Amino acid sequence: MNDGAPRRRRRVVWIAGIVVVVLAVGAVVVLVTRDDGDGTDRAATTTTRTQPLPATTIPGAPSTAVWPPASSTVVYHDPVAAAKGFAVDYVGFTDPVVGEFRAGDSRSGEVSVRPDATGPETIVLVRQLGTAGTWSVLGSQTANLLPSVPVALASISSPVTLRGTSTAFEATVNVEIREDGNSQPLAKTTFMGGSNGQMGPYEATIAYAPPHATSGAVVLFTISPKDGHIAEATVVRVRFAAP
Repeated sequence: MNDGAPRRRRRVVWIAGIVVVVLAVGAVVVLVTRDDGDGTDRAATTTTRTQPLPATTIPGAPSTAVWPPASSTVVYHDPVAAAKGFAVDYVGFTDPVVGEFRAGDSRSGEVSVRPDATGPETIVLVRQLGTAGTWSVLGSQTANLLPSVPVALASISSPVTLRGTSTAFEATVNVEIREDGNSQPLAKTTFMGGSNGQMGPYEATIAYAPPHATSGAVVLFTISPKDGHIAEATVVRVRFAAP
């Protein structure tokens, strides 16, 4: 237990090409892609901060989507259906409780996913990419798994270093490096972070098999000690550097 002092927490939220990085000290950096109604995203930046903070913009292009894969014939005309498909078919949730769509702007927002009614919340970030009007998933985040490296859309190579903060049952976090279009991960392992609700730092270096795709994701998740199912997941979109 701590001495009652407030814990410094950080939460990163990607919505509609928006990245918001918030520290307990009140620093906020917002990078946003603006839609002027012609289907083109244009960058604008608003910053209020007490110290420098990193942030990454996710452009409004189909290649930024984790789900559904570009090679798939699956399309989603509803953001909640896209979030559920991602949770079940990509992450591996079993019969999750899926919340309502919460709009960020006219083309994007988020959907809450939980393993059961009282389980931890995973926020699935959804957006309409391109001009077809269908919904895609940019990634997801839970408050218990907060990566700082790599950031979204970073270029990675093997071995890749992962850093951030986490809390999990027995401190154990599962990680997979995945490439687009392949159901089998390029690598999978576990690492240790914080536990018992206390956030703690982690750092892990993971070698992975040579990818065939140019893009993929780093998938961090925890397993419920109650039933052995996935409890929550943070999914970060990445690029694979040329060998």
